[in-house]
Amino acid sequence: MIPFWNGKNCVGTVEKEDGRDIFNGHERNGIIRTSPLKIQNERENGMRLSIRPVSSLEKVFLDEELRAAALHRGSAARGEVYSFQVAVRSERVDGVVTGCGLEVAASGELPVEVREVVSVPNRVPLLQDDPYMLRDRPGLYPDALRPLRDRFWRLPGDQWRALWVTVRVPEDCRPGMYDVKITLSDAGMDQQTMGSGKDAVETVFQLEVLPFVLPEQTLLRYEWFHVDCLATCYNVPCWSEKHWEIIENFVRCGAAHGLNVLLTPLWTPPLDTAIGRERPTTQLLRITRNGNRYTFDFSLLERYIELGKRCGITHFAMSHAFTQWGAKATPKIVAVVDGVEKRIFGWDVASDDPSYADFLRQLMPELLAFFRKRGLEKNIFFSVSDEPSEENIESYSKASALLNSLIEGAPTVEVLSSFEFYKRGLVRRPVPANNHIEPFVGQVSELWTYYCVGQEKLVPNRFCAMPSARNRIMGVMFYCYDIVGFLQWGFNFYYSQYSLYPVDPWNETNAGNWVPAGDPFIVYPGPDGVPYDSLRHEVFFEAIQDLRALRALERKIGREAVLALLHEGLDYRLSMTDYPRSADWLLGVRERINRALAE
Repeated sequence: MIPFWNGKNCVGTVEKEDGRDIFNGHERNGIIRTSPLKIQNERENGMRLSIRPVSSLEKVFLDEELRAAALHRGSAARGEVYSFQVAVRSERVDGVVTGCGLEVAASGELPVEVREVVSVPNRVPLLQDDPYMLRDRPGLYPDALRPLRDRFWRLPGDQWRALWVTVRVPEDCRPGMYDVKITLSDAGMDQQTMGSGKDAVETVFQLEVLPFVLPEQTLLRYEWFHVDCLATCYNVPCWSEKHWEIIENFVRCGAAHGLNVLLTPLWTPPLDTAIGRERPTTQLLRITRNGNRYTFDFSLLERYIELGKRCGITHFAMSHAFTQWGAKATPKIVAVVDGVEKRIFGWDVASDDPSYADFLRQLMPELLAFFRKRGLEKNIFFSVSDEPSEENIESYSKASALLNSLIEGAPTVEVLSSFEFYKRGLVRRPVPANNHIEPFVGQVSELWTYYCVGQEKLVPNRFCAMPSARNRIMGVMFYCYDIVGFLQWGFNFYYSQYSLYPVDPWNETNAGNWVPAGDPFIVYPGPDGVPYDSLRHEVFFEAIQDLRALRALERKIGREAVLALLHEGLDYRLSMTDYPRSADWLLGVRERINRALAE
């Protein structure tokens, strides 16, 4: 028997009966699993390789025995992206690192991608104690997904490692059961002998494609996109042709995972910048100042907007109009003055300086006309200052009043935790942290939420040390709280705290030992300007797909019935701090949703 967790407590055990998992006398959630305690030796006689399919919500560590139960079957909608993992282990042989040849075959010609799960250094797993973490020690944590282009994989002995298998189900796929077969052959040390080894193991995963398509995503996913980090990381000039190419690669990756709101650097965003210091200039506006008059060239902005639309971006968020932490100063803005480019605003210019107000009064009518001409006036957001506190409310109030007087009713999106800012009408679209959301519930008509380094105790987040279920549960939270928008600050932040120096994200996952790994970025810089995904990114997209499935079911049976389905078997109300921690619960809920939609 193995324990089964529902919420915070063990509520029963699971045992095998006729090849099925039985929980309290029933097949568990329709999920076909094999108990890890029943798998004593998965190698056939004489073979050095072990193989086990597991869910996408497992994390396979190099330095521990695999405890995850085998998962042999799942279901997906037409057009959905479905992922699972294949855990593999090789016996240690002195002086030999096993080379594995990889073969993938899917019935019905389903498109399948296989990537290696790479463990990366994590020097800061967490900043405060929390009972729902996988580990609290520094070490190597599975996260990055590296393509296996040559179908050859080196496997050190006595280590469990994982392959990430992604099935992109076509929208016109015929409903039915499809087999995905993964075969690994022992090729020894030499890639040239791949396929000639006598040892081979295989596993077959059955994916049932169901007869429905998920509705379009309505959640606004806004994650800060740092174009300066890309220029620095790849050592290319900002807005050079190579920089544009890299930007498009990264935006396209984000959009494929539900990113649809793009941070748009009209000027260098005043974010995570030490007071008195500067981040590299990443300004889309070309500005010329003649005396007190400004002229604006929007050609770079137009190219950026078109790039985003081409990749699937629907909304654009303007860089903050004032500095972070209370709107006390102006952002870094450069202009050509008397034929020379120079900085005209920054930390040394106060937010209430009349010259800055004059600048905004000249800019905003032209900027808004630019977006109206392109039919995007309802698809843009402005922001005053990130993370203001009540002690900054006076300076923030002045800045907010100025900006809102100029943007003709466009919404301001603001990360904050104090309800007082919204109560006073200082921000039209508040974005409270998920551990401070309750005062906003029922008070805000279009509720957003966010998390970052401070959201570590009990609530969902996506740190590397957290179970993947704690990442994916956000899809259920989005539905329960009727969330319309989500914000996170680190899509690709490859600097230290306050942007004092660049870091190598493959070696330094904590932004200079500042935040837990998993907070500053969700994609890795791959070769040739192409991003590598993380398993956290894929799991978060699964959460978004869960939300889309819940929205589809609501159209069919109503919101109250969907909420009842989510609360089946629970003796508490789902909230940001109270939710099942079990991966099986999430997989089972999605399976019940799928069955209800397929009826």
